[in-house]
Amino acid sequence: MVSERPENPAGNPFGDRHPTSHERMTGLSWDASYHDGPAPWDIGRPQPVIARLASEGGFTGAVLDAGCGTGENALHIASLGLPVLGVDVAETALATARAEADGRGIAAEFAVADAFRLERLERKFETVLDCGLFHTFDADERSGYVTSLASVTERGGTLYVLCFSDEGPDTGPHPVSQEELRTSFSPGDGWNVIAVEAARIRTRYHEDGAPAWLATIKRI
Repeated sequence: MVSERPENPAGNPFGDRHPTSHERMTGLSWDASYHDGPAPWDIGRPQPVIARLASEGGFTGAVLDAGCGTGENALHIASLGLPVLGVDVAETALATARAEADGRGIAAEFAVADAFRLERLERKFETVLDCGLFHTFDADERSGYVTSLASVTERGGTLYVLCFSDEGPDTGPHPVSQEELRTSFSPGDGWNVIAVEAARIRTRYHEDGAPAWLATIKRI
């Protein structure tokens, strides 16, 4: 059973985990991003790229949305009849996701989980989605995150990573190169990068979206 509300020591917004590089840089927890209205990446609907993938049958079996935020991608995928678990460390965002699931009558599950400790879920998934999470981790964090993803992805399963690209004008705040993606998800770590294609990530500050990569990666 996934814990939906882990212990959070008084005065410590990070609970029992270490703050990520993004949190250290901003001085705020991920949860704080949702306290004063929508977060910059919370566009109130699924990312168009993810909706396209779903329409093409890109999601199969049990689906994990790692860093799901308010759950729009997870809710869209679940509305197609797939079992979906969305996880995040931001409890405010998860509360919104659960309320939306209830209000729309969509059977999606949401739970608090540390992206670096996904093995604690004690579950495996045929498809895993990372929409906007990988690019928030610095180089020192990525290896641990990739190992964590591997622990919950079925052999032969598919991981999709949608992240800010370092190519093009008006890039996002955490641009990633193709080489960084391919190096992070290497055969030696149990992954095979099938494709990296140019895409866009919609945000509340990019009218036509920011340059992005959509990586399709197989667990081997």
